[in-house]
Amino acid sequence: MSARSRISVLLGALWVVSVCTAATNARLDGLSAAIKRGDYPKTTSVLVVQQGKLVFERYFGEGHRTMLNDTRSAMKAITALAVGAAIADGAIPSAQTPAFQYFADLRPLQHDTSDKEAITLADLMSMSSALDCDDNDDNSVGSEDRMHEQRNWTRWGVDLPTYPGFSRDIHGLGLWRYCTLNAVLAGQVIQRVTHEPVDQYVERRIFAPLGIEQWEWPRSPVGEVMTGGGLRLRSRDIAKIAAMMADGGQWQEKQVIPSTWIDDVLTIRRASRPDQNYGYFVFEGQYNTTCGPINAWYMAGNGGSQILILRELRTAIVLTRTNYNVSGTARQSVDLLEKYVLPRFVCGA
Repeated sequence: MSARSRISVLLGALWVVSVCTAATNARLDGLSAAIKRGDYPKTTSVLVVQQGKLVFERYFGEGHRTMLNDTRSAMKAITALAVGAAIADGAIPSAQTPAFQYFADLRPLQHDTSDKEAITLADLMSMSSALDCDDNDDNSVGSEDRMHEQRNWTRWGVDLPTYPGFSRDIHGLGLWRYCTLNAVLAGQVIQRVTHEPVDQYVERRIFAPLGIEQWEWPRSPVGEVMTGGGLRLRSRDIAKIAAMMADGGQWQEKQVIPSTWIDDVLTIRRASRPDQNYGYFVFEGQYNTTCGPINAWYMAGNGGSQILILRELRTAIVLTRTNYNVSGTARQSVDLLEKYVLPRFVCGA
C-alpha cells in the first residue's frame, strides 16, 4: 500500500472512530417512532456532520451503512463541483465560457442559432439555458423522459431547438426551467476539456480526496455517464460531500474544491418558485425551526432525499428516502427535518 493510501485509510478510520462515539450518544427524540409509524415512508438514513465530525448516524427500513443510495437529482451538485475543479485545473476559463464550443466533434448541429451558441456553463448550471427543455412540462421536447428514450443523449441534446423568443434579463440569465439535460451537457463539456472520462475525472478530483471508494454511475445506452442525477453513493459519502461544501470546499484540512467556487455554487442565480431559489445545480430555501426560520442550501431528488448545507454552522444533514414518484414526499421530508433534526442540531434543543 502506498503512503498516500495509508494516510487516506488512517484519516477515514479516525473519522469513523469519532462517528461511532458520537452516534452512540446521540438521540433524536421521536424520530424513530415517527418513521416506524409510517409518517415518512421509505426513509433509509439520517446523518449529521458538524465541523467535520459525524455526530449522528441512523438507518431505517432497507437502509444500511453500505447501501448505495439513489438520491436521483440530488447528485446534480457533483457536476457543478466538477466544473469548479476543471476551472481550478485550467481546463475551463470560467463559468461564463460558451459551452457549445466544446462540441466540435458533433457539428453540424441541428437548430443551430445564436442563442444556442451563446449558452454558457453558467446558463446550464443555473437552469436558465436557451434550450427548449423543461422536465416539469410533459410536452417539452427536451424533457428528461424524452432523453431516456434516446440511445445517444449528447447527440440528441445538442440538436434540440431553443425556446422561441428566448431573452435574457438584466442579469444576463434566461427564465428558470428545470432541465436535467443541462447537467448532462455540462458533464460532457468536462469530459472534453479534461480529455478524461467524466466519471474518472470526478473520481480522481473529488472522490479520492474525500476517501470515497464505492459508487455506481448510471449510463446511457451508448455508455455516456449520467451527470444529471442517479449517482449512487453511501450515506456517509454523501455526508462527506455536503460537509466539504459546508466547510468552504475543505475536507480533513485539504482544499478539495476552491472556496471561491463553493461561493459561486451557493449563490442565488434564479428564483425557481416564490419560496425557493437556485444556485448552480443546488436549491436554496427556508426551513422553520423552534428557534425561528433558517435559510439553507440543499440538494433534493425524486424519492424525498434532501441533503442540507449550513455553511454558517459548518453543518451538513443527509436524509435519504426511496419514496419515488409519490406526490407530497418532498413536503414530508421538510416536515421530518423541521420537527426532528434541525431543532436538535441547529437550535441546540
